[in-house]
Order: sequence, then C-alpha cells, then structure tokens
Amino acid sequence: MPSPLFADHPAQQPEPGAVDALISQTRRLRGELVAVRQDAVENEDDPQQRWQRALCDLAVHQLDDLGAHLGQLRAGVPEQTGNTATEAPAERALDTALATDPGTAYGELPPQRTGSLLSRVGSAEWNLLTDEISWSEELFQIFGRARESGPLSLDEMPTMVFAEDQPVLQGMVTDCLIDGKPIAGEFRIVRTDGSVRTVHMTGEPVLDSDGCTASMWAVLRDVSELRRSERAVRESRDNLERSRHIEQTERRVAVELQEAVLPPWRGSLRFAHDGPAPLDVAAHYLPAASTGLIGGDWYDALALPDGDALLTVGDLTGHGVAATSSMAMLLGALRGMAVAGIRPGALMGHLNQLLETSVQPALGSAMCCRYDPVTQKLTWAQAGHPAPLLFRGGTGHVLHRPEGVLLGATAGTAYGEAETPLVPGDLLVLHTDGLTRGSRPDDDTGTRRLLALGARLVGARDAQDGVRAVVEEFGEEQREDDACVMVVRVGH
Repeated sequence: MPSPLFADHPAQQPEPGAVDALISQTRRLRGELVAVRQDAVENEDDPQQRWQRALCDLAVHQLDDLGAHLGQLRAGVPEQTGNTATEAPAERALDTALATDPGTAYGELPPQRTGSLLSRVGSAEWNLLTDEISWSEELFQIFGRARESGPLSLDEMPTMVFAEDQPVLQGMVTDCLIDGKPIAGEFRIVRTDGSVRTVHMTGEPVLDSDGCTASMWAVLRDVSELRRSERAVRESRDNLERSRHIEQTERRVAVELQEAVLPPWRGSLRFAHDGPAPLDVAAHYLPAASTGLIGGDWYDALALPDGDALLTVGDLTGHGVAATSSMAMLLGALRGMAVAGIRPGALMGHLNQLLETSVQPALGSAMCCRYDPVTQKLTWAQAGHPAPLLFRGGTGHVLHRPEGVLLGATAGTAYGEAETPLVPGDLLVLHTDGLTRGSRPDDDTGTRRLLALGARLVGARDAQDGVRAVVEEFGEEQREDDACVMVVRVGH
C-alpha cells in the first residue's frame, strides 16, 4: 500500500451554489415527506400501514443525514493543523464513513431523534510507535465514556464489545495492522450506563517511510437508530407478509367451504314435478369488489320428499372462514328442517334461535320459499330480507313482505308467512341485499334497475339466461358486499 505522503493532494471542491441548491431541495423534500407522514391515518392493527409509516419515517431519517452531509460539504475541508501524512487517511476515512450506509435501511424511528449526525460520528488514532491514543470528543460520547477515564487501547476495546462481535473487531484490527488493509465493519458495544449501541467502524493504516504500519486511524459512527430502523421495517414487512398469507389461506378455505356447501349444480336446475308447472332454476354468486374474502351469502334449491320445492337465499354478516362456516351450519339446518316438513315461518323461527345461541354470534337475513307444483302456490317467509320480484307479462313488481326481523337479533320472535299464486310463464328473482344495496337505506335504485330488466327476463329462453341478464347488469359494479341472485321460472 503506498504511503499517504503521496496521497495528500486536495480534491477539487464543488461550487457553493450547487451545494446550497441541494440543501434547499433536501429541506423541501423533507418538509413534503413530513406532511405526508402527518396526513397518514395511523392504524396500529393494519400491518401494511405500519410498514408504510416505517418507510416514511426512515426516509425522513435519511434526508436528515443527507442534509448534515451537505452541510459539511458546504463548510469545506477543516483546516489542517498537524502532519499531512497522518491526517490524510483520517479525512479519507471520514469521507468514506459519511458516504457509507451499510445495507439497505428500512424502519420506524423513535419520536425524537437522539443527537445530530456530528455527535454520532467520532474519530480515533492508535499510534503503534509511541502507544499514544487520540479520541475525538464525539467518540467519548458514542462509547458513553468520561473524558477523564481516557481513551481505550486496541487491547481494551473488546471489553466493551458483545462477546459474539469481538471476533469481528479483532479481525478488522488484524487486517489493518498486520496486512495494511483498509477496514470497514460494525459491532455492538455495551456503554458504561448499560445501554447497547451499534457502531460502524471504517479505518486505514498509516504507513511510515518504509511502508510499515505506524498507526491506525478510524472513524466510528453510531448506527444504532439505523439498525433499529432496519429491524422495525423487517418486522413490519414480515408481519405484512404473514397477514397476506393468512388472508390468502383464509380465502382459499372459505372458497372451498362455500363450494362444498352451495348446490353442486351449474346452469339451470329443472324440477321434474308431477304437477302442471315444473320449475326451472338458476343462480349465481357475485363476490364483493372491495374485499378479497368470501362472505356468508348462500342460495339453494332442493326437491322435497312431498314433491314441493325449497327455494332459499340468505346472507350472514362478516367475511372469511367464520362467516362461511356459520353459513354452512345455517344452510344445513335449513335443509334438514325443510325435509322434515317444517313450514317457512316456523323454519325462520328455528333458524333465529340457532343463530342466537351459536358460539359465533352473528346477524343474518334470509328468505325461505316453498313451492307446491300442484296448487302452484309459493309460500314464503323472510327475516329482514329483500322480497322476491315477480315478473309477469313483461312487467315486474316487488312482493309484499310478511313480518320478520333479522336472524339473531331478537329472541323468541315470530315470523309471518305469505302465499303468492304463480302461473306458467311467471319468473321470480330472489337475491341478497348486496346486489341492490344503495348508498342510503331508502335508496331503491338497485331494485328499480332490476325491475327495468322485466322485458328481457320474461323473454329469456330459460332461467340461466335470466341470471345472465342480471349479472351483465350488476356484475361489474364495485360492490362493498358479496351477493347472490336466483332466477326461478315457472314452466308450462
């Protein structure tokens, strides 16, 4: 390694105006970033927001350091009062330390930063020929060591270093003193007050005229905040990734559970009744656009032992596995009671009691219809659910709802029943409220849009074509909740 006696030519300094412009730009960027950080909504339960906030804080941290670096650059090189041969390596080491930010830093800063950049950077020289040791005032502050205690020798330094980090320090000292190499690395220290700091050290050997190491210069920077920032963002990022993985897993389980519970038929389902007016049924599930989780909506059509047909749609509050599993329980109970011959009104009462006593409390809306193909009557009950739409002769209207509150809302409530006579060619649309819900409780825009499809629905070739018309009208909307739609056509 060449002697620093031949490396003391000063570098060309940048124009002061250019540096001032960079300082102004840095200050402006920092101000804008702080404004963005203050405007951000803090939600400690949201891993993504914690990660974004940590990155924002780190950017402020880095801009503060950049501003301090630029301030030193504008101030110029300090006056040289000692031997050029020994000061040149120190200046080069300081330049290297200020320009080096080891690793990619991410993280969340504490509310108040501890000290300026200058108080976190110190310098030292260990003279091998005279055993003299020189520490800057800042280095005493970094190590938490009183000035009257004196600086630490290279042999004493490991006593303040974590045991597992001591080989790192010893290796750097050996590389510098024995092999004459520039060094860079970091280690953790325990200060005299018991606090732990992380220090990054950059150093160079100072050679005599024979090329032998005469002393060692080093610049040490306290990077504790930076390393805490790295850990904070790594943890935030890991939490975010775990949260996303959990959401993906929950969605997959919910989808599989929903597919296992909802009717296996696709397209139209035709009931082969002995009566004069068999049913053609089709249904479709529309997921919400604002969430990746499956909700508790269901639809079902079932041929009952006495020849009647069960038609039902419903919706439970919530999303994910909890809502889907509750929906599976409720739908299973509904099927069992319908097969046992329980009428729609009484059936709603039993479902209300079941949901009220469930280990996973929830609210739900539901509609249960029982169609008799012989008498061509539809007997139905509802629990806080939108009424069916009946289309006949090219026009449609909403059926009058019997009494019925939400499932799980009131214990021991009774549910009314309504009877609606149907004729061949009639078409019913059953749906959950996620399909037509407006911005206000009294907003019936969605229902009016459904009624406006009357001509197309009545003219549909079959029930599946009717479902297709509804999905084309509502399928691309940014719904806040998922929805189900069922189209039932009375055959000739």
